[in-house]
Amino acid sequence: MADKLRIPTTAPQHGGGTAEYPDPLPIETDASAEAAVGVVREWIEQAIPAEWRIAAEKGVEQLREVRPREAYEQWYPAFASTGLAIPQWPRAYGGLGVSSTTARAIEAELAPHRLGRLNILGINLAGSALLHWGTEEQKRRYLIPIVRNEEQWCQLFSEPNAGSDLPSLAAWATRTETGWQITGQKVWNTWAEKADFGILLARTSPDLPKREGLTCVILPMHQPGVEVRPLRQLTGDSEFNEVILDEAQAGDEHLLGSVDNGWAVARTVLSGERQNVSGPGSGGGLDNLGGRSVHRLLQRAAEANPAGRPADDAIWRQRLMKLWSEHQVMLWTNLRVRGARKSGREPGANSSIGKLFSTEHNKRLQEAWFDMTAMVADAGATEEGRRVRYGFLRSRANTIEGGTSQVQRNVLGEAILGLPREPDQYHGASWRDVPR
Repeated sequence: MADKLRIPTTAPQHGGGTAEYPDPLPIETDASAEAAVGVVREWIEQAIPAEWRIAAEKGVEQLREVRPREAYEQWYPAFASTGLAIPQWPRAYGGLGVSSTTARAIEAELAPHRLGRLNILGINLAGSALLHWGTEEQKRRYLIPIVRNEEQWCQLFSEPNAGSDLPSLAAWATRTETGWQITGQKVWNTWAEKADFGILLARTSPDLPKREGLTCVILPMHQPGVEVRPLRQLTGDSEFNEVILDEAQAGDEHLLGSVDNGWAVARTVLSGERQNVSGPGSGGGLDNLGGRSVHRLLQRAAEANPAGRPADDAIWRQRLMKLWSEHQVMLWTNLRVRGARKSGREPGANSSIGKLFSTEHNKRLQEAWFDMTAMVADAGATEEGRRVRYGFLRSRANTIEGGTSQVQRNVLGEAILGLPREPDQYHGASWRDVPR
């Protein structure tokens, strides 16, 4: 089996030539969940270092000690090449092409080993749009490097005057002899400083209504005319950026979808973004957002500390069980949305349910962690105290990124509940004629 799978125990080295990757695992597209899990279990035994498996059982902190980020990034492309990172994607694009049921079984088998997906913006935002709107050449060019974390992506949508009202954006893409020239300013661009490509929304027809004159472009980031400026956050990090575009270039082969149909493409990207930050069942998870999980919170509440056990207090028990119940509802909601995506249906406004609920839940969860940690006299000096403080601060950003909670409520009110839109005297007018 090992020879057939060509399983490496160390990662391929990059920079000096073509990397050697294992073949995708021998799991047929119509394989049953049981058959697929059997192959995955053997792969786990042979491919994941034993010390990583043991540490993963003990928790995130123990795993970080034996599996530094650099080591995981080096090992990751070999893991992704097996098709396990995105098992539901077609084999030609880096997956295994299995059913949603089999994919869930594979993910459940991998879950205890904490093999977090890298390049999540590439997978969930650019990847979903490329699968739905990309040409065959674009899919083959971009998807496998996304899966293997060889090319990083960012999203270039929001602007200083076009956030909640995104379709009013003003970045221009004009036709040239060789393709397209783009000028404008984007903001709140997560990890743009690391990105090789950006999925960008620009205006191509200002005489059309604002939603009808937009075009989606795959923008190469490493070129003259693209300047990335970091924005420092409350946590001290600078994962958000602003991007200045001054006659940046893109060819016709970089158009994603057709000219002036960019809003339809953008909706696919935005749906993937909302799912990306929706917590359990989304492929991300609250720990990846800088926070602490509800399961560990329950364990911590049962431990003795100088102020007593929170689990012995009736008010704390009520608070804890409310958080646990919210977590379960969030998990089931996200699984339902993921199931729709895997079966080829666009989740549309339903993704706003998970996004709104999970980010507001995460804020309450991190506040509970913060309050509980404050009960321990020396918590501030520990690694746990540092992470709790970080999660408390970072959770505020979760309710903004991917569409603010206020925007999500508008989407749900109009698209799910059928409430009337707010009056707009410029509805249907050309973008050029709307005051700004």
